[in-house]
Amino acid sequence: RWVKFEEKVEDGGERWSAPHVPALPLQSLFQLRTCLQKGTMLLDLDAPSFKEIIDKALSGQPEEAELQTELRERLAALLLRQPRHQPTKSPLRLLAELGLSPCQGRHGAWPWLLHPECPATASLSFQLRNRFKKKVPPGAEAAHVAVGEVEFLEKPFTAFIRLRRGVALGSLAEVALPSRFLFILLGPRAEVKAYHEVGRAMATLLTDELFQRVARQAEHREDLIAGMEAFLDELTVLPPRKWDPSARIPPPSCLLSLHRRTAMHPPDQQSHGNGDTAAAGDRAGLGHLCSREELERTGRLFGGLLRDIRRKAPWYGSDFSEALHPQCLSAVLYIYLATVTNAITFGGMLGDATDNMQGVLESFLGTAFAGSIFCLFSGQPLTILSSTGPVLVFERLLFSFSQDHSLDYLEFRLWIGLWVAFFGMVLVATEASHLVRYFTRFTEEGFCALISLIFIYDSLKKMLSLADAFPINWQYRLDNVTSYSCVCNLWARGWGGPEVSMRDPSSPPALSLQPPAAPAGLSRTQCLGRGGHLLGTSCQYVPDVTLISFLLFGGTFLSCTALKRFRSSRYFPAGVRKLVSDFAVILAILSSCAIDATLGLETPKLLVPSELKPTNPARGWIVFPFRANPWWVCLVSAVPAILVTILIFMDQQITAVILNRREYKLQKGAGFHLDLLCVSLLMVVNSATGLPWYVSATVISLAHMESLRKESATSAPGEHPEFLGIREQRLTGLAVFVLTGVSVFMAPVLKHIPMPVLYGVFLHMGVAALNSIQLTDRVRLLLMPAKHQPDLAYLRHVPLRRVHLFTVIQLLCLALLWVLKSTMAAIIFPVMV
Repeated sequence: RWVKFEEKVEDGGERWSAPHVPALPLQSLFQLRTCLQKGTMLLDLDAPSFKEIIDKALSGQPEEAELQTELRERLAALLLRQPRHQPTKSPLRLLAELGLSPCQGRHGAWPWLLHPECPATASLSFQLRNRFKKKVPPGAEAAHVAVGEVEFLEKPFTAFIRLRRGVALGSLAEVALPSRFLFILLGPRAEVKAYHEVGRAMATLLTDELFQRVARQAEHREDLIAGMEAFLDELTVLPPRKWDPSARIPPPSCLLSLHRRTAMHPPDQQSHGNGDTAAAGDRAGLGHLCSREELERTGRLFGGLLRDIRRKAPWYGSDFSEALHPQCLSAVLYIYLATVTNAITFGGMLGDATDNMQGVLESFLGTAFAGSIFCLFSGQPLTILSSTGPVLVFERLLFSFSQDHSLDYLEFRLWIGLWVAFFGMVLVATEASHLVRYFTRFTEEGFCALISLIFIYDSLKKMLSLADAFPINWQYRLDNVTSYSCVCNLWARGWGGPEVSMRDPSSPPALSLQPPAAPAGLSRTQCLGRGGHLLGTSCQYVPDVTLISFLLFGGTFLSCTALKRFRSSRYFPAGVRKLVSDFAVILAILSSCAIDATLGLETPKLLVPSELKPTNPARGWIVFPFRANPWWVCLVSAVPAILVTILIFMDQQITAVILNRREYKLQKGAGFHLDLLCVSLLMVVNSATGLPWYVSATVISLAHMESLRKESATSAPGEHPEFLGIREQRLTGLAVFVLTGVSVFMAPVLKHIPMPVLYGVFLHMGVAALNSIQLTDRVRLLLMPAKHQPDLAYLRHVPLRRVHLFTVIQLLCLALLWVLKSTMAAIIFPVMV
């Protein structure tokens, strides 16, 4: 049988083979052409039943090949016999059939064809129960090929029939489908192998999209022959003795589209050199925005913004209705945990840089407010807002400047935010976002690679810092256990009492061998609370929390990666694989949390604020513009605001370009001007309330889009599911930020999540984003010998030395950006990109 690739019944008739590319003898195609030229051909036949089709086929033969009446009757009786189909059984049904049944015990492998009392006797009921129909694309029609040898025929009988409309021919097909084409080839003995190969050639032709088009539109026999000649023109011949004809070629992961096949030039017109010329088709769809309608200037004030609003408004209702899918739930949980972890990380660093004028609580509230508003009104709601490294560097510099010049930091920051919002409005009014069209792959990949490497570096840095808080016990020796002790010394407070022994609850029982001198031993916390201090060789002992933390960290990363790839696994049905892949990160987090809870070690946990009050008691929730600073500060603030505007514009728009690449197949369009307007207006509110500033977060936004990938629900055997695009909606992002805001009230639940687990998720996000860019593939090429390099499109048209030169230049620029990012000059990092 064929859907798109060939499947054969294996020897023994128990199972279908794996789908494979059909390999045909060249002679079978020539014989098929002869059959089409000389045999019966009925085009646009009107016949409601299979019997009538056979009668017309037998009576419509050419005069020189007309059969006698007796032969026609015998041939009709043969063709109208009940067909036998090889069933497609589930593993559970195969196990159930291992037991003896009345049908199987008496009739062997085909019980439903021989015994009238068997449940599967009726072929129509067999069609309804056949699981294979799930693999057939919607709107498909069936073609039937019948070949074989017949004793009573002296010369072959051939017929090609095309019905005017699809007709259900009862149990003729394996699944209930309307039939459109029939091909019959029956002949005398001694040529059965040739008949079989001609039938395979006909079936292969009918599964070819170009020949299907010709077969549906053909008006005469010559049209069909011309379609076959076109098929032969594209044929590739493998020389004998250079390959094994019995080998089955697996289906390729990517097939040439029908449009590309029809548009391809003849071989003699193609460039065969490894020069600078690249095929236009290979370069199309790489994500560049040179001709995007969203970036064309209108020449009117706010013209681009109005066009963004008109483009996005018709989709607003579907932005919520399309989110009603289980995949969106997994995306919400995944991105929520990533957003919470990011908010805690940046909130802690902001608190250190600004003396807690902005801390973790402000980071939570700012993320929730800014993200929710952005998801409701932005042009690309799949974007996730977050604080970024350059903004953090600017906040640190601004706070230091304010302290050195006795200025109120939050008030100074308010005026900068107001100026940034004003400059942002000017950029929106003048359609400055059209400059995005000049961002090249070089810029996009450099920015994405740097942000991805920062995620990877920060997650590893956080894990390595655990060794300071939970030192590894390198000096511990089991043989010296009798010499370890730890006591609480209270003499320093002048109690005059005896020295009290104390057992460290986190240490093994063998480490505190001295019996407590007091009726109840004091814990470490109680001892330090009473003003005592610890004495002994085991006082600094802690369990190997660092080791289990690294195991949780690595296990979470590997679990996320493995479960994400489970979609393409060979195990379990496609629905189970898809469900596991969609919830991969959640399953990995839950598994790691369960392991941590089972072991019961004091690993560092996720801690969120539990009270709604400013981190620094000296500040309030509203920042007033004229209170502590001189009046001229509002004017001077315009200077640093220009720098912040450039920073935010570049950071926001580079991320927007990456998210709106053509390969993501977004259907609802982008909104560069509308996104920039939302970010600019949020600057006003966040500055007035003393909350952090936010722009698009590249890595988290890419992870959000990857978690919402849509693929075709049905695919032919051997065919990979087709990528259909991204589930474009506003609800997942909105739910993420609402959950972030109410996390303050979920502290009792979130405190059970270990931080190493979330760092493992961060590492997975960074690695996934890094693998999504072409730069990573080209770096691998630097380490591969030429004979092992994959067959990439650009390697066919660009010399390898130029590819390597381009990659090396990108890596040098990336190293320069990394050095720049590590200094105080990091504030100009987006400009350098």
